[in-house]
Amino acid sequence: MKPAIRATAVALASVLALSACDKPGAKPADAKADAAKSEPGKSAYPGLPTEKEQISYAIGLAMGKQLSEIKDEINVDTVVKAMRAQLAGEKVLLDDQQAKAVFEAFAQKMQAKQIAKMMAEAKSNLEAGEKFLAENAKKPGVVTTPSGLEYQVITEGKGPKPGPTDGVKVQYKGSLLDGKVFDSSYDRGEPAVLPLQGVIPGWSEGLQLMPVGSKFKFWIPAKLAYGEQAPPMIGPNQVLVFEVELLDIIKPPKGQAPAK
Repeated sequence: MKPAIRATAVALASVLALSACDKPGAKPADAKADAAKSEPGKSAYPGLPTEKEQISYAIGLAMGKQLSEIKDEINVDTVVKAMRAQLAGEKVLLDDQQAKAVFEAFAQKMQAKQIAKMMAEAKSNLEAGEKFLAENAKKPGVVTTPSGLEYQVITEGKGPKPGPTDGVKVQYKGSLLDGKVFDSSYDRGEPAVLPLQGVIPGWSEGLQLMPVGSKFKFWIPAKLAYGEQAPPMIGPNQVLVFEVELLDIIKPPKGQAPAK
């Protein structure tokens, strides 16, 4: 969660950084804008005739973007009222200590709100995942291991199987139950080389079932994936779906201790 209590300062700093002068020799980013600048009395930005209005609008855009995550928690008119008072040197309704206390209380509130949201999402995802896996396990060709990993053989290879301390060279695509792809070596245009001791348990177990030359599909329960600690692009307690091609086994160099 972004620190909402510093959003305004960050926004302003971002704008000032972006508004820095171009480096010598830099090419104009917008030829049309340059042409407009060369015409006396004509602004490059319709509706913003002066530099003062342009930078003011740019600052407003940046601040709005920074505050968008908490837009339902603030009153824009009050934000503007406070800014006007501060810039005019007028008497403000909160001193520095009071403002700090308000920020801290708000940060705690938002943190608690975020935790509650994540807990609800984790519970919902877990229930949906368990229901899906129970139905998926009944489909023809789907095998369930004692750990709960489900897989289907798409192509059976003829090569050896990797061991728990080996590395693997693979092509793969990872997605959620709704079909959203969150990772893909195919999209990157090259296979991935990974140590089996450095991947999620479902991957480590599943890859050891595959002979080289195979392509399997895996449905990995949350407990064998990231559980509640999943990255934001995945979400807590998600079942992960992987299509994996095992291209080769990478043996650790002789005498080298297995990675932990």
